[in-house]
Amino acid sequence: MSKVWFVTGSSRGLGRNFVEAALSRGDKVAATARTTASLDDLAAAYGEAVLALELDVTDKAAVFESVKRAAEHFGRLDVIVNNAGYAQVGTIEELTEQHLRDQLETNLFGAVWVIQAALPCLREQGSGHIIQLSSAAGLMAMPLSGAYSASKWALEAVNESLAQEVAEFGIKVTVIEPGGFATRDGKNPDPLNNGHLAEPDPVYDGLRQRIAAFAGKQPAGDPAAAAQALLTIVDSGNPPLRVLFGQGFYPMLQQVYADRLTTWADWQELSAQAHGTPDQEHR
Repeated sequence: MSKVWFVTGSSRGLGRNFVEAALSRGDKVAATARTTASLDDLAAAYGEAVLALELDVTDKAAVFESVKRAAEHFGRLDVIVNNAGYAQVGTIEELTEQHLRDQLETNLFGAVWVIQAALPCLREQGSGHIIQLSSAAGLMAMPLSGAYSASKWALEAVNESLAQEVAEFGIKVTVIEPGGFATRDGKNPDPLNNGHLAEPDPVYDGLRQRIAAFAGKQPAGDPAAAAQALLTIVDSGNPPLRVLFGQGFYPMLQQVYADRLTTWADWQELSAQAHGTPDQEHR
């Protein structure tokens, strides 16, 4: 049986590939973007299988209205894909309050609004699958990505809690953690030239040069292949809570997690001291 999808950030990149993959196999999609003109070709190619919706996910009321329209239009919702987002680049010292607020408004709050809007429909159906696009940066933080990683780490926690809260209603949750994908001109997006840069402080120029030398060196994944992998996940009877998309970051993440476990073990004696003794007066 064909599925009905609701996908944010459908105009380009992974979101666009997800929409095309779903439509090409006969599913129906409510595709959202900041401007629906970017979706005109999909509507022309797939007709009534596509519902193009103009949506800025930071507008909570608009999110709830869009989800409502999609559910009423298609009669149900099966797959919710939280894909909309962007990366704010800058050192912690360079970030303004507005940078941080805008990053969280889009990446975190926008995703939460979509989840909250969709849950009543999914719960009434007794089924549904929420797909959250996180990032390898949601598992490890790197220089210049503090704001972006903060938003993705928060999404990891939100969706881990969500999965436990909604399992009894037949609703599944999967967090996708992509590495670099060739979403722009066949290449990895350049984190230092993506249009969301804080005002650079010259004191960090050396760091930026080192990051620039590393950026783009990871193998770029194929967005179309990622879309096919997503189809496998949404068709699975037992999908994972978390899954990496791409290969480049897996060895790095193995080292990151090994280092964390080692550090906790090395400092376990101090951890026990910090606990104190049961009869010790609380201070």
